[in-house]
Amino acid sequence: MKDPLKIIDIKHFLDEDIGTGDITAAIIPGDAHAQAEVVTREGMILCGQAWFDAIFKHLDASVNIVWLATEGETVKKNTTLCKLSGLARGLLTGERTALNLLQLLSATATVARQYADAVAGTSCKVLDTRKTIPGLRNAQKYAVACGGCYNHRIGLYDGVLIKENHIMAAGSITRAIEMARELTTVTVEVEVESMQELIEALAAKPDRIMLDNFSLEELRAAVKLSAGAIKLEASGNIDLDNIRTIAETGVDFISIGALTKNVKAVDLSMRIKLVTHD
Repeated sequence: MKDPLKIIDIKHFLDEDIGTGDITAAIIPGDAHAQAEVVTREGMILCGQAWFDAIFKHLDASVNIVWLATEGETVKKNTTLCKLSGLARGLLTGERTALNLLQLLSATATVARQYADAVAGTSCKVLDTRKTIPGLRNAQKYAVACGGCYNHRIGLYDGVLIKENHIMAAGSITRAIEMARELTTVTVEVEVESMQELIEALAAKPDRIMLDNFSLEELRAAVKLSAGAIKLEASGNIDLDNIRTIAETGVDFISIGALTKNVKAVDLSMRIKLVTHD
């Protein structure tokens, strides 16, 4: 995944929350200073520091943020993640947006780490999908990588994935792959739903074949049939309970929509206190 500093665009996040102005923060004197700290209420993989920092720096360039844990680190419940100091209004205005991003990305990275750990020691790589929260795809895919899994194509523009409806429109698996090869040089992948479709796909030689809802026996047979000639990706009804067994069939990849679409945000708290001067 790209460097987060090159993909962050936080203005729309702030516009969504602030609108024409934070009228609640306006009750605080403009020159009042405050300190704050962010604490996690549960164990997690820390992810999203760059987004968190960007929110507050946009609101107050002088804000000081000191991180006490590093990106990608496993942190325990009740750990203080960072400390902040700056103008009180900026800290109050940015609090919710910054926490929303940090807790979602940390949750995504935490789930990704669970899946990465589940296949550790095998040659299989766990991939994300395009089932991301609208407007947060780059951020979530960064978090997936931060957690130890891998990115599938980012969007419709950087990889071909031929599925049932594409095959129907093209006329056949073979013709769909041929047409894709004529149009582009990016990775061409085709989804198959049966051993018969797999045999046709292998003959057409795409770069990768997605095995949709194949049984364990079918996955093992597919691996044997392919014999390493074409990369195989398992998908469909895969979770932490069965992913290890599926990885051990010899498939090269397993794609998991739950890495990004079923994420429950980590519970974070930000405590702010005004700084008084004598």
